Formats: sequence, structure tokens, C-alpha cells
Amino acid sequence: MIAGVGIDLCEIARMEKLLEDERFLRRFFSAEEQAYILGKGKTAPQTMAGIFAAKEALMKALGCGLASGELKDIRVLHDPAGAPYYALQGEYARIAEEKGIGPLHLSITHEGGMAAAVCIAEKDG
Repeated sequence: MIAGVGIDLCEIARMEKLLEDERFLRRFFSAEEQAYILGKGKTAPQTMAGIFAAKEALMKALGCGLASGELKDIRVLHDPAGAPYYALQGEYARIAEEKGIGPLHLSITHEGGMAAAVCIAEKDG
């Protein structure tokens, strides 16, 4: 059963400027995410925007806000084929467990200077 849906947009140019700020990267992105973003070369800003949008989409799907925890606790990782997925820790993992949230589905896209992400949260059982 679907428990929540979240969607978010992020302007790629905004992330391009913030990509140069190491404090921003450390504050909002896990070590794995930072390595993935920085390893993307020319497409790093769009990758960063997509991951940031995915974090915001998850908060909307869970029905909680940024005050609930640290954004780097919402880790957006990628499987060997490149598909993104969530790996929660900290407060966001606790919220998902408390709400009985099981599978989380994530889709990210980039087009026309924007990155978008959709999160669908399912309830266990």
C-alpha cells in the first residue's frame, strides 16, 4: 500500500555554484554521495541537483521536514546498473520504521536546467 508520495525540483545552476563550497557538500551529502558526485566530472552539477531533489522528495513522502534530521542521513546511492536508491540512517530511518514504511522507490531525471525526483513510500504488509 502506498503510504506517501514526494516530488521535488532543483535548479542545476544553483547546485553548480554550491558544488565549489566544500562545507555545503559535507553538510548535506554523505561521503559516498560526495565521491559519486565529484566523480561525475562535467555532469557533477546535474547529479548533485538530482540527489538533492531526491532527499527533498523523500521528506515529503515521509511527511516530515528538514528539522527531523540531517540531510546526509538520507543517502542516495546507486546500484551497479546506475539506478538510484535510498539508504536511510539516523532520524530518517527511525521515522520510516515508526511509520511502518517498507520499500522506497526513487526516480531521478534531468532536463532543461532542472533536476526532478519522485519518491514513493510503501507501507510494510
